[in-house]
Amino acid sequence: MKILITGGSGFIGTNLIDKFLIDGFEVLNIDFKEPKREKHFKCWKNIDITNFENLKKEVIFFEPNYIVHLAARTDLGGETLNDYQANTIGVENLMSVVKNLKSLIKVIITSSMLVCKANYHPKNQFDYAPNTVYGESKVKTENNVWADTPSCDWAIIRPTSIWGEWFDVPYKNFFDMVIDKKYFHIGNKGCTKTYGYIGNAIYQIEQILFTETKDESNKVFYIGDYDPTNIEVWANEISNELGYSVKKIPYFLIKIIAIGGDVLKSLGVSFPMTSFRLNNMTTNNIVDLSRTMKVAPTLPFNRQKGIVKTLKWLRKIK
Repeated sequence: MKILITGGSGFIGTNLIDKFLIDGFEVLNIDFKEPKREKHFKCWKNIDITNFENLKKEVIFFEPNYIVHLAARTDLGGETLNDYQANTIGVENLMSVVKNLKSLIKVIITSSMLVCKANYHPKNQFDYAPNTVYGESKVKTENNVWADTPSCDWAIIRPTSIWGEWFDVPYKNFFDMVIDKKYFHIGNKGCTKTYGYIGNAIYQIEQILFTETKDESNKVFYIGDYDPTNIEVWANEISNELGYSVKKIPYFLIKIIAIGGDVLKSLGVSFPMTSFRLNNMTTNNIVDLSRTMKVAPTLPFNRQKGIVKTLKWLRKIK
Protein backbone atom coordinates (compact mmCIF):
# COMPACT_ATOMS: atom_id res chain seq x y z
CA MET A 1 0.00 0.00 0.00
CA LYS A 2 1.17 3.52 -0.83
CA ILE A 3 0.84 6.51 1.49
CA LEU A 4 1.43 10.10 0.39
CA ILE A 5 2.28 12.62 3.10
CA THR A 6 2.38 16.29 2.26
CA GLY A 7 4.52 18.29 4.67
CA GLY A 8 6.29 15.15 5.82
CA SER A 9 9.46 17.07 6.67
CA GLY A 10 7.74 18.75 9.59
CA PHE A 11 7.33 17.65 13.20
CA ILE A 12 4.26 15.41 12.91
CA GLY A 13 5.22 14.29 9.41
CA THR A 14 8.68 13.10 10.48
CA ASN A 15 7.17 10.88 13.17
CA LEU A 16 4.43 9.66 10.84
CA ILE A 17 6.94 8.66 8.15
CA ASP A 18 8.98 6.77 10.75
CA LYS A 19 5.88 4.77 11.74
CA PHE A 20 4.70 4.05 8.20
CA LEU A 21 8.16 2.93 7.07
CA ILE A 22 8.39 0.59 10.08
CA ASP A 23 4.95 -0.79 9.16
CA GLY A 24 6.13 -1.55 5.62
CA PHE A 25 4.23 1.05 3.61
CA GLU A 26 5.64 2.70 0.51
CA VAL A 27 5.82 6.39 1.45
CA LEU A 28 6.14 9.58 -0.58
CA ASN A 29 6.82 12.87 1.21
CA ILE A 30 5.98 16.01 -0.75
CA ASP A 31 7.52 19.06 0.89
CA PHE A 32 9.63 22.05 -0.16
CA LYS A 33 11.74 21.56 2.97
CA GLU A 34 14.37 18.85 3.35
CA PRO A 35 13.55 15.95 5.68
CA LYS A 36 14.78 16.14 9.26
CA ARG A 37 16.13 12.57 9.08
CA GLU A 38 18.74 11.27 6.62
CA LYS A 39 16.84 8.03 6.03
CA HIS A 40 13.77 9.97 4.86
CA PHE A 41 15.51 11.48 1.82
CA LYS A 42 14.77 8.34 -0.19
CA CYS A 43 11.03 9.09 -0.10
CA TRP A 44 11.17 12.89 -0.47
CA LYS A 45 10.20 15.04 -3.45
CA ASN A 46 10.95 18.78 -3.36
CA ILE A 47 7.57 20.21 -4.35
CA ASP A 48 5.60 23.24 -3.22
CA ILE A 49 1.90 22.31 -2.94
CA THR A 50 0.90 25.76 -4.19
CA ASN A 51 2.35 24.75 -7.60
CA PHE A 52 -0.61 22.85 -9.04
CA GLU A 53 1.06 21.29 -12.09
CA ASN A 54 4.08 19.96 -10.19
CA LEU A 55 1.85 18.62 -7.42
CA LYS A 56 -0.56 16.95 -9.82
CA LYS A 57 2.21 15.32 -11.87
CA GLU A 58 3.96 13.79 -8.85
CA VAL A 59 0.82 12.63 -7.04
CA ILE A 60 -0.75 11.00 -10.09
CA PHE A 61 2.54 9.26 -10.90
CA PHE A 62 2.75 7.88 -7.34
CA GLU A 63 -0.90 6.70 -7.29
CA PRO A 64 -1.35 6.67 -3.49
CA ASN A 65 -3.90 4.55 -1.65
CA TYR A 66 -3.90 6.96 1.31
CA ILE A 67 -3.06 10.62 1.75
CA VAL A 68 -2.25 12.51 4.95
CA HIS A 69 -2.16 16.20 4.16
CA LEU A 70 0.01 18.02 6.73
CA ALA A 71 1.68 20.70 4.60
CA ALA A 72 0.94 24.16 5.95
CA ARG A 73 2.36 27.37 7.26
CA THR A 74 1.78 27.07 11.00
CA ASP A 75 3.33 30.14 12.64
CA LEU A 76 1.34 33.16 13.80
CA GLY A 77 3.53 35.74 12.09
CA GLY A 78 1.47 36.24 8.94
CA GLU A 79 -0.48 39.48 8.55
CA THR A 80 -2.97 38.52 5.82
CA LEU A 81 -4.46 35.34 4.38
CA ASN A 82 -2.16 35.81 1.40
CA ASP A 83 0.73 34.93 3.73
CA TYR A 84 -0.82 31.48 4.24
CA GLN A 85 -1.25 30.29 0.67
CA ALA A 86 -0.19 26.74 1.58
CA ASN A 87 -3.26 26.62 3.83
CA THR A 88 -5.62 28.00 1.19
CA ILE A 89 -4.40 27.51 -2.38
CA GLY A 90 -2.45 24.39 -1.40
CA VAL A 91 -5.59 22.66 -0.13
CA GLU A 92 -7.57 23.74 -3.20
CA ASN A 93 -4.86 22.17 -5.36
CA LEU A 94 -4.88 18.92 -3.42
CA MET A 95 -8.68 18.61 -3.55
CA SER A 96 -8.49 19.03 -7.32
CA VAL A 97 -5.76 16.42 -7.68
CA VAL A 98 -7.45 13.70 -5.59
CA LYS A 99 -10.30 13.55 -8.09
CA ASN A 100 -7.84 11.93 -10.52
CA LEU A 101 -6.81 9.13 -8.14
CA LYS A 102 -8.74 5.93 -8.80
CA SER A 103 -6.87 3.89 -6.16
CA LEU A 104 -7.36 6.39 -3.34
CA ILE A 105 -9.09 4.89 -0.30
CA LYS A 106 -8.92 7.78 2.14
CA VAL A 107 -7.50 11.25 2.63
CA ILE A 108 -6.93 13.13 5.90
CA ILE A 109 -6.67 16.91 5.78
CA THR A 110 -4.98 18.65 8.70
CA SER A 111 -6.53 21.79 10.12
CA SER A 112 -5.84 23.24 13.58
CA MET A 113 -7.56 23.73 16.93
CA LEU A 114 -6.94 27.45 16.32
CA VAL A 115 -9.98 27.62 14.03
CA CYS A 116 -11.44 28.50 17.44
CA LYS A 117 -9.85 30.80 20.00
CA ALA A 118 -8.75 29.43 23.35
CA ASN A 119 -11.57 28.32 25.66
CA TYR A 120 -14.19 28.63 22.91
CA HIS A 121 -16.29 25.48 22.64
CA PRO A 122 -17.69 25.06 19.11
CA LYS A 123 -21.31 23.93 18.85
CA ASN A 124 -20.63 21.81 15.77
CA GLN A 125 -17.97 21.14 13.12
CA PHE A 126 -18.91 24.32 11.22
CA ASP A 127 -18.71 26.66 14.20
CA TYR A 128 -15.54 28.74 13.97
CA ALA A 129 -14.13 31.54 16.12
CA PRO A 130 -10.51 32.25 15.17
CA ASN A 131 -8.62 35.18 16.68
CA THR A 132 -5.48 34.95 14.51
CA VAL A 133 -4.86 35.17 10.78
CA TYR A 134 -3.39 31.68 10.95
CA GLY A 135 -6.65 30.43 12.48
CA GLU A 136 -8.59 32.17 9.71
CA SER A 137 -6.41 30.42 7.13
CA LYS A 138 -7.27 27.06 8.66
CA VAL A 139 -10.97 27.90 8.55
CA LYS A 140 -10.36 28.46 4.85
CA THR A 141 -8.63 25.06 4.72
CA GLU A 142 -11.74 23.36 6.08
CA ASN A 143 -14.12 25.38 3.91
CA ASN A 144 -12.12 24.44 0.81
CA VAL A 145 -12.46 20.76 1.68
CA TRP A 146 -16.20 21.00 2.28
CA ALA A 147 -16.61 22.89 -0.99
CA ASP A 148 -14.85 20.18 -2.98
CA THR A 149 -15.12 16.93 -1.01
CA PRO A 150 -13.29 13.83 -2.26
CA SER A 151 -15.31 10.94 -3.67
CA CYS A 152 -13.39 8.56 -1.38
CA ASP A 153 -13.56 8.48 2.42
CA TRP A 154 -12.03 11.51 4.15
CA ALA A 155 -11.64 13.27 7.47
CA ILE A 156 -10.37 16.55 8.92
CA ILE A 157 -8.06 16.51 11.94
CA ARG A 158 -7.39 19.41 14.29
CA PRO A 159 -4.15 18.87 16.22
CA THR A 160 -4.05 20.51 19.64
CA SER A 161 -0.76 21.42 21.33
CA ILE A 162 1.42 18.50 20.23
CA TRP A 163 4.89 17.92 21.68
CA GLY A 164 7.64 15.31 21.62
CA GLU A 165 10.54 14.07 19.52
CA TRP A 166 11.36 16.25 16.47
CA PHE A 167 9.27 19.16 17.75
CA ASP A 168 10.25 22.81 17.45
CA VAL A 169 8.81 26.08 18.77
CA PRO A 170 6.98 26.65 21.02
CA TYR A 171 7.14 23.45 23.06
CA LYS A 172 10.78 22.64 22.37
CA ASN A 173 11.50 26.08 23.83
CA PHE A 174 9.40 25.16 26.86
CA PHE A 175 11.40 21.97 27.42
CA ASP A 176 14.70 23.78 26.81
CA MET A 177 13.81 26.45 29.38
CA VAL A 178 12.89 23.82 32.00
CA ILE A 179 16.10 21.91 31.25
CA ASP A 180 18.18 25.10 31.58
CA LYS A 181 16.32 26.07 34.80
CA LYS A 182 15.08 29.25 33.14
CA TYR A 183 11.40 28.41 33.38
CA PHE A 184 9.26 29.84 36.21
CA HIS A 185 5.63 29.30 37.13
CA ILE A 186 3.52 32.42 36.53
CA GLY A 187 2.20 33.03 40.03
CA ASN A 188 -0.91 30.90 40.51
CA LYS A 189 -2.08 31.39 36.92
CA GLY A 190 -1.04 28.01 35.55
CA CYS A 191 -3.58 27.03 32.89
CA THR A 192 -4.99 23.64 31.99
CA LYS A 193 -5.08 22.69 28.32
CA THR A 194 -5.40 19.79 25.95
CA TYR A 195 -1.85 18.87 25.00
CA GLY A 196 -0.80 15.77 23.11
CA TYR A 197 2.32 13.64 23.13
CA ILE A 198 3.45 12.89 19.56
CA GLY A 199 3.38 9.11 20.03
CA ASN A 200 -0.31 9.32 20.90
CA ALA A 201 -0.98 11.74 18.03
CA ILE A 202 0.54 9.29 15.53
CA TYR A 203 -1.63 6.48 16.92
CA GLN A 204 -4.76 8.64 16.59
CA ILE A 205 -3.94 9.69 13.03
CA GLU A 206 -3.35 6.07 12.03
CA GLN A 207 -6.62 4.95 13.56
CA ILE A 208 -8.56 7.71 11.79
CA LEU A 209 -6.78 6.96 8.50
CA PHE A 210 -7.53 3.24 8.55
CA THR A 211 -11.06 3.44 10.02
CA GLU A 212 -14.10 4.37 7.94
CA THR A 213 -15.41 7.84 8.81
CA LYS A 214 -18.14 8.28 6.20
CA ASP A 215 -20.71 9.99 8.42
CA GLU A 216 -20.63 13.59 7.19
CA SER A 217 -21.93 14.83 10.53
CA ASN A 218 -18.77 13.43 12.17
CA LYS A 219 -15.88 14.42 9.94
CA VAL A 220 -13.75 16.51 12.30
CA PHE A 221 -11.43 14.93 14.88
CA TYR A 222 -9.26 16.71 17.44
CA ILE A 223 -5.82 15.18 18.07
CA GLY A 224 -4.45 15.25 21.62
CA ASP A 225 -4.23 13.41 24.93
CA TYR A 226 -7.55 12.61 26.53
CA ASP A 227 -6.58 13.92 29.97
CA PRO A 228 -6.05 17.71 30.05
CA THR A 229 -2.71 18.88 31.41
CA ASN A 230 -2.02 21.67 33.88
CA ILE A 231 1.10 23.55 32.77
CA GLU A 232 2.48 23.70 36.32
CA VAL A 233 2.04 19.96 36.79
CA TRP A 234 3.70 19.30 33.44
CA ALA A 235 6.69 21.56 34.17
CA ASN A 236 7.06 19.98 37.61
CA GLU A 237 7.06 16.49 36.09
CA ILE A 238 9.82 17.50 33.66
CA SER A 239 11.92 19.20 36.35
CA ASN A 240 11.44 16.29 38.76
CA GLU A 241 12.81 14.00 36.06
CA LEU A 242 15.82 16.36 35.94
CA GLY A 243 16.20 16.44 39.71
CA TYR A 244 15.08 19.94 40.70
CA SER A 245 11.93 22.01 41.44
CA VAL A 246 10.54 24.89 39.36
CA LYS A 247 10.14 28.19 41.22
CA LYS A 248 7.39 30.80 40.92
CA ILE A 249 7.47 34.47 39.90
CA PRO A 250 4.59 36.79 40.89
CA TYR A 251 2.10 37.30 38.06
CA PHE A 252 2.30 41.09 38.14
CA LEU A 253 6.05 40.99 37.35
CA ILE A 254 5.45 38.81 34.29
CA LYS A 255 2.64 41.15 33.24
CA ILE A 256 5.04 44.11 33.34
CA ILE A 257 7.57 42.16 31.27
CA ALA A 258 4.83 41.27 28.75
CA ILE A 259 3.84 44.92 28.36
CA GLY A 260 7.49 45.72 27.71
CA GLY A 261 7.47 42.97 25.10
CA ASP A 262 4.46 44.61 23.45
CA VAL A 263 6.38 47.88 23.17
CA LEU A 264 9.41 46.14 21.67
CA LYS A 265 7.20 44.27 19.19
CA SER A 266 5.65 47.58 18.06
CA LEU A 267 9.20 48.76 17.36
CA GLY A 268 9.95 45.64 15.32
CA VAL A 269 12.06 43.97 18.02
CA SER A 270 11.37 40.30 18.76
CA PHE A 271 10.88 39.46 22.45
CA PRO A 272 9.87 36.09 23.96
CA MET A 273 7.05 37.45 26.17
CA THR A 274 4.13 39.61 25.05
CA SER A 275 0.62 40.16 26.39
CA PHE A 276 -0.75 37.87 23.67
CA ARG A 277 1.58 35.06 24.69
CA LEU A 278 0.98 35.65 28.41
CA ASN A 279 -2.76 35.46 27.84
CA ASN A 280 -2.28 32.25 25.89
CA MET A 281 -0.15 30.80 28.69
CA THR A 282 -2.74 31.59 31.36
CA THR A 283 -6.01 30.76 29.55
CA ASN A 284 -7.53 27.31 29.90
CA ASN A 285 -8.26 25.49 26.64
CA ILE A 286 -9.78 22.03 26.90
CA VAL A 287 -11.25 20.57 23.72
CA ASP A 288 -13.74 17.77 23.20
CA LEU A 289 -11.92 14.61 22.11
CA SER A 290 -14.88 12.24 22.51
CA ARG A 291 -15.22 11.69 18.77
CA THR A 292 -11.53 10.79 18.48
CA MET A 293 -11.75 8.54 21.54
CA LYS A 294 -14.34 6.35 19.80
CA VAL A 295 -11.96 5.70 16.89
CA ALA A 296 -8.72 5.55 18.93
CA PRO A 297 -9.73 4.49 22.45
CA THR A 298 -6.45 3.43 24.07
CA LEU A 299 -3.50 5.81 23.89
CA PRO A 300 -0.13 4.01 23.92
CA PHE A 301 1.74 6.54 26.11
CA ASN A 302 1.07 8.34 29.35
CA ARG A 303 2.56 11.81 29.89
CA GLN A 304 5.44 10.57 32.03
CA LYS A 305 6.61 8.12 29.36
CA GLY A 306 6.37 10.90 26.79
CA ILE A 307 8.50 13.18 28.97
CA VAL A 308 11.18 10.52 29.39
CA LYS A 309 11.32 9.79 25.64
CA THR A 310 11.41 13.50 24.79
CA LEU A 311 14.22 14.27 27.25
CA LYS A 312 16.19 11.33 25.87
CA TRP A 313 15.78 12.69 22.32
CA LEU A 314 16.78 16.20 23.39
CA ARG A 315 19.97 14.88 25.00
CA LYS A 316 20.72 12.91 21.84
CA ILE A 317 20.48 15.90 19.47
CA LYS A 318 22.61 18.24 21.61
